[in-house]
Amino acid sequence: MLKGIDPLLSPELLKVLAEMGHGDEIVIADANFTAASLAVEVSGRSKPLIHAPGADVERTARAVLSLLPLDGFVDQPVAFMHVSGKPEGFRSAQQRAVISMIDTGGHATPAQCQAVERFAFYDRVRQAYAIVLTGELQPYGNFIFKKGVLGAALIE
Repeated sequence: MLKGIDPLLSPELLKVLAEMGHGDEIVIADANFTAASLAVEVSGRSKPLIHAPGADVERTARAVLSLLPLDGFVDQPVAFMHVSGKPEGFRSAQQRAVISMIDTGGHATPAQCQAVERFAFYDRVRQAYAIVLTGELQPYGNFIFKKGVLGAALIE
């Protein structure tokens, strides 16, 4: 245990967050997500797949965002899986709760959270740095966060 670090952030997850660079993406997925197969890249290399079976997506996202800065150089550093068969703009109660937490935490505004069609979401996950598979039972509880930068202002 470390002071000031959310206990949900395991040593493995802390290592992944520290290794990620600007623009790398991490997926926070529900328990039904096809994480194991998407963690294997086409080249046969695997990306980190971290299990958080006792946590839901909102709790996991809160813990990750307590350390991970979101990318301020893109319009939408947050993506989530659009619920199939629902109209554009639809958000499940769980998605609304996570987006609200992101907004109230000062991480990103709702306009910076992009709904992505299911199969396009899978394609984006294939390019992600890592996947965190939670115990979330709510379907379509899948989010992607693009890492930003920390540091001093640019000296010109």
